[in-house]
Amino acid sequence: MTVLDNGVAADGTDQEPADPRDPVVRLTALLDEGSLRQITSEDKSGVLAAMGRVEGVPVVAFCSDARFQGGAMGSEGCEHIVHAYDVAVRERVPIIGIWHSGGARLAEGVESLHAVGRVFAAMTKASGVVPQISVVVGPAAGGAAYGPALTDLVILAESGRIFVTGPDVVRSVTGESVDAAALGGPEPHSKRSGVVHVVAGSETDAYVKARQLATLLGHQGRVRTGEIEEVDFSTLLPDSARRAYDVKPLVNGLLDEPGIELHPKWAPNIVTSLGRLGGRTVGVIANNPLRLGGCLDATSAEKAARFVRMCDAFGVPLVVLVDVPGYLPGVGQEHDGVVRRGAKLLHAFAEASVPRVTLVTRKAYGGAYIAMNSRALGATKVFAWPTTEVAVMGPVAAVRILKRRELAAAPEEERAELEQRLAAEHEKLAGGLDRARELGVIDEVIKPEETRGAIAKLLAQATPARGAHGNIPL
Repeated sequence: MTVLDNGVAADGTDQEPADPRDPVVRLTALLDEGSLRQITSEDKSGVLAAMGRVEGVPVVAFCSDARFQGGAMGSEGCEHIVHAYDVAVRERVPIIGIWHSGGARLAEGVESLHAVGRVFAAMTKASGVVPQISVVVGPAAGGAAYGPALTDLVILAESGRIFVTGPDVVRSVTGESVDAAALGGPEPHSKRSGVVHVVAGSETDAYVKARQLATLLGHQGRVRTGEIEEVDFSTLLPDSARRAYDVKPLVNGLLDEPGIELHPKWAPNIVTSLGRLGGRTVGVIANNPLRLGGCLDATSAEKAARFVRMCDAFGVPLVVLVDVPGYLPGVGQEHDGVVRRGAKLLHAFAEASVPRVTLVTRKAYGGAYIAMNSRALGATKVFAWPTTEVAVMGPVAAVRILKRRELAAAPEEERAELEQRLAAEHEKLAGGLDRARELGVIDEVIKPEETRGAIAKLLAQATPARGAHGNIPL
């Protein structure tokens, strides 16, 4: 029976509007029209699983049924999720989970805890095998909080909440008064915790984002070099090398159309985006000089490392845009684990098997130069724009250390001129673009207006590869 928008059936009889919590309603909103095929039964288990398509790409999907015990996870519902994972792995297709659950079913006791653990095991075994996307549209509390956290990409609708212990428990144990939104809503998870990759304005928008991500990872395509249109990126950089700028227009201009930025508000000094270049899915990592001068720090290194490992696990080539003055100094950074967390990025790039291209746009200094997919870590190719500087540090800063006695002995009126001359000499001997090319750490200098074509051609020629590892939530 067809139901019209006004709640009246096509035969003229009244029809109750569908419950928005009904998993069939939610899965139908996610999947292509007419493609939903249930692979588990509709019951009171709290979960429904199905196969279907998004933009023509085959996927498996499951959805919490919040109509029964708030979507709490019992043994039967958990079996539905495990079955969905078995099907996704067998068919080698992305799996999308729609979460609205208060956690394990209390009435089942330890049995439900064991069942939830089996779900976590299935997710972990599928990690790096098939893309996993979570859409949180209501609460994902207790054990249900860790389900999305184990997946590759987490989308949080405005109505979504993720927390291990809710406001009432927090208040009773710690005395802190907090509401559900402040505890586990979009603001804390998009800016502070790093749990959520994408915040959506509504449940409908969350499904749109999930469809886009599933298509990017599930149907990656091939580079079509004949369709590449060049863009003159030189106008995006400020005239002064000391001025900050937003790298996002450069990232979006590199892609065929603006991609999906992951974690845009968490560690914003580095940008991580998925999109297409020449029709092929790529992952873009870029230092953003508008935030912390583009410095790497503990959090941004960790953010980038997980993105690298996710792309490597699914065979997504990487494009790395470098404009980095170094690691952010400070006591806070050292205490925050910049050594341990920074090492994750080094490990991720050195371990990666996918083709990965680096473009140095302005400067690459110090240890951060190494970490940003340098030649030493196995970059497929390193491009640079003509005004690039590659060095341990800027030439002026270097001579102020190396030539401090000579500078101190010079007459004050001659000191500035001497400093500039010494800096130029130092750049020729120890750094600069020419020296970097001599050493082989820069492969080719290209003009900004040649960028898209050069990178696309390289990716088209590169041998496809894929890392054989999972995607642990770093």
